Amino acid sequence: MDKTDLSEERDLPEESELIQRLINNDQQLFMTVVKAWHSSLYSVAAAIVGHSIADEVVQEAWVSVIRALPKFEERSALKTWVTRIVANEAKNRYRKESRSVSLESVDEHWATDSRMINDSRFDSSGHWNQRNPAWDMGSPDELLAADELQDCVDKHLTRLPDQQKYIMELRDSAGMEMEEICNILEVSSSNARVLLHRARDKIQQVVAKFQRTGEC
Repeated sequence: MDKTDLSEERDLPEESELIQRLINNDQQLFMTVVKAWHSSLYSVAAAIVGHSIADEVVQEAWVSVIRALPKFEERSALKTWVTRIVANEAKNRYRKESRSVSLESVDEHWATDSRMINDSRFDSSGHWNQRNPAWDMGSPDELLAADELQDCVDKHLTRLPDQQKYIMELRDSAGMEMEEICNILEVSSSNARVLLHRARDKIQQVVAKFQRTGEC
């Protein structure tokens, strides 16, 4: 979020007044909110569906927000609720646009099930026992192959299970905090950490293979 967005967000009324005025169809305030929150909402949409249709997804999400606002129960902050609607809209759009849909259900106890316990790469809290090696893009040959590598990474990103892709993109591309990502995707922090590590591990394997063989 840039300084202009932060300034506009600070100028918004208190939450209860904001909600009521939006329900009462205050068009000027609505446009102010759309402008103030656009950068962060766009980042969420772009992380899931890419930049080409992120604006369209955000616009469609605002339509859903307007329709649902009178039933908003205020269990979370308004912006958190709106962000979740944007994420859901983006996920639905991604599934429609994707040729092959790979859904991964998230079990609240997944991080401590037998698969996790028997995986020596993780400790009991879901963190890596050993840090993954850093990506090496320092040599001239690797720099020359950067475009090919990016294409390869992008291809494998689309093949990740949905939840892994969303979390990795929101964390590593959009730079969002894990707590915020958990709120948006409605997953536990332990599951989010495991999913993020698995996604990063897969992409790092892709990078390592590319650097070693030149093949995707």
